[in-house]
Amino acid sequence: MGPTLGPDGVWYPGGPPPSVGGWRRIGRAMAAPLRWMAGVSKRAITSLPWIAGGPRSGAVSPERALALIPLFASVRILADSIASLPLQTYRRNGAAREPITFVPSLLFQPAARDNLFEWLHKLVVSLTLRGNAYGLVTQWDDFGFPTSIEWLNPDEMWVDELRPTLPVFYWQGVEVPREQIVHIPWVVMPGRVVGLTPVQLFARTIGVGLSATEYGLSWFDNGGTPPWTMKNSSKTLNPDEADEISDHLSARVRARKPLVYGSDWDFAALQVNPEESQFIETMRLNASQIAAIYGVPPEKVGGDTGGSMTYSTVELNQLDFANTTLRPWLVRIETKLSQLMPGREFVRFNVDAMIRTDTLTRYQAHQLALNDGWRNRDEVRALEDLSPLPDGQGQPYLPVAMLAAPPPDSGTPPDDPNPIQ
Repeated sequence: MGPTLGPDGVWYPGGPPPSVGGWRRIGRAMAAPLRWMAGVSKRAITSLPWIAGGPRSGAVSPERALALIPLFASVRILADSIASLPLQTYRRNGAAREPITFVPSLLFQPAARDNLFEWLHKLVVSLTLRGNAYGLVTQWDDFGFPTSIEWLNPDEMWVDELRPTLPVFYWQGVEVPREQIVHIPWVVMPGRVVGLTPVQLFARTIGVGLSATEYGLSWFDNGGTPPWTMKNSSKTLNPDEADEISDHLSARVRARKPLVYGSDWDFAALQVNPEESQFIETMRLNASQIAAIYGVPPEKVGGDTGGSMTYSTVELNQLDFANTTLRPWLVRIETKLSQLMPGREFVRFNVDAMIRTDTLTRYQAHQLALNDGWRNRDEVRALEDLSPLPDGQGQPYLPVAMLAAPPPDSGTPPDDPNPIQ
């Protein structure tokens, strides 16, 4: 006998359903529609499906947003600039700081497949696109400090912010111990833990740029405006005659052959100024708005400076870029990485390495540092990628003139053979 549908809405294989009482039958029948909801609830508890669901209708995903050139350029400029800066480790000694010569394991090989540049690059990309960077600590040293951190896809993370001081992190639906997660947010609202996502927050602005790009593509794919018009002043053409003449004219133009027509035809070439359609202005304005979101100079991503102050030298431009654009990002990363260092150790990016001057200006700055005695010759040589002087000759912090002068005689002066009486 095949399966039988019981009064409670359940299929029973191999025969009729077992005998149940009236009230029990009614209760099972009423509960049957809720079993589907119960199954979904059970799945939700174990997998948290909503934390990585598809985008809502009209939303802009980070991957699609990267197709917008100004946004991609902003992310690239920030990630490349920060990841290429040297990262130096120091130790606090009272009010002074001492550079550490060895490189900690976390900064030498921070991840299984990433060097320091790639590791920092992923960190900045995650921050700029998702507004958060989540790292999973995979290795520790003997003192409990992390030596390897793998950056996770923020779309696979969910944070329970019910208690902001004690957040609960979930990765791919599984709870991860708080001490095993390194979280760096960008812009955080008070009482929250997770940073705001710029791509979602400014979806309309990014969407305008994407729509303008698609409009421009379809404009050129469809040929834009007609390149010319032909008008017959003495005869009204039917559609078939107009198509025949248009095809003949197009064939002559493509063949680059002379165009011959009678006295009753008027030929007019059409020219549409892109500025009048506001297409280029829309693209430029959108680029400036995206540059403002990330603090990047608009002219670097195709925007308009708006007549703002510009600098006459490359060095001043680099200084302005380092102070106004990179500094907030650098401090945010330095603070978090310093918390992962043991004891009084901390990290700092060497921003001076980005500011390249001409050879004469650089050597003059070295000379001032040596003459004033606040930098020794070995330190100057290190800045020029030269090895230290042998036997510690480049270690003293003295002006060059004093280093070249003979040492004073430490003995007692001889007695005067003719003392004054």
